[in-house]
Amino acid sequence: MKHLEEYRDPLLVKPLLERIATAAKRIDRPVTIMEVCGSHTQAIGRYGLRKLLPPQIRLISGPGCPVCVTSASDVDRALWLAGQKGLIFATFGDMMRVPGTGGSSLQRLRAAGADVRVVASALDCLALAEREGQSEVLFMGIGFETTAPTVAAMVRTAQKRGIKNLSVLSAHKIVPPALRLLIGDPEINLDGFLCPGHVSIMLGSAAYAFLPAAGKAAIIAGFEPVDIIAGVLLLLEQLDRGKPEVVIQYSRVVRPEGNPRAMAIMDEVFETGDAEWRGLGMIPESGLFFRREFADFDAANRFAIPPIEAKDNPGCSCGSVLKGLMDPEDCPLFRKFCTPANPVGPCMVSSEGSCAAHYRYGR
Repeated sequence: MKHLEEYRDPLLVKPLLERIATAAKRIDRPVTIMEVCGSHTQAIGRYGLRKLLPPQIRLISGPGCPVCVTSASDVDRALWLAGQKGLIFATFGDMMRVPGTGGSSLQRLRAAGADVRVVASALDCLALAEREGQSEVLFMGIGFETTAPTVAAMVRTAQKRGIKNLSVLSAHKIVPPALRLLIGDPEINLDGFLCPGHVSIMLGSAAYAFLPAAGKAAIIAGFEPVDIIAGVLLLLEQLDRGKPEVVIQYSRVVRPEGNPRAMAIMDEVFETGDAEWRGLGMIPESGLFFRREFADFDAANRFAIPPIEAKDNPGCSCGSVLKGLMDPEDCPLFRKFCTPANPVGPCMVSSEGSCAAHYRYGR
């Protein structure tokens, strides 16, 4: 398959690793690189890429898994809504097993009789609302700039068609504000980022200009072994030159201008506001909320959601993992009490979660 087998070719990886080793010797100090995208985390674990790099280069996972960064408050609000009688609650499959306060989950609510359904896309939810015209359909929208435009397009279409039984609980977030927070945190002390490939298809490269301005290297990389190893090499070469910049390694998909049409649709329906991220806290202007013109589709307006006092599991280290302050193996619950079959925190739920990737590929 084009752009698959050739990007997994060991003969292409080997010379890149040799150049990485040479660059690392010239830099001659520890280097910490954060991969932002959950798909990068999964690929790095699956192909054992950390073990191929010089020991002075540390790859850490960032807040690039949308399920993982969904706050306990948003999860608990979703659980309250899903428990309302006469409501069809729809969301993506990864959200089903995320535990809320007290250990409940959408999966457990469904087992207890709630009408909770898994959809593959926002358009599937639109079709569900049209098919179930006598029932209220609520979609929990999660994700970054990759999925938010599709939800915005769904809402625009629903408005044009006069569909009245559809609403959305928006837990969407945007990536750049989180990166701004991370580079300002002295605990983390990053040298650079492997920026998210999927998000960058929408954003383009200009959205990351603040990273080199703050002295951080930034490479927009693809998801195959050759992509990631080449991205690490490009980042090390920037550090060696002492001139950080934003470079698109994933040029077969990402354009500097991104996808202006998709971003325009997103901006038409949503506006930014302060949002809570698991592990990172409240980040200014990092969440997507409905504009007034689309308020009829806002589940927060349509339903009288009571004040909910959400609490993270005190033993779960997901927050520290998302900030890159802790490796999953260092969490006392990892593999002993927290497993994909019985997740204590969301980082063990999604296949893009750092804990799930380390559990599956760490040994």
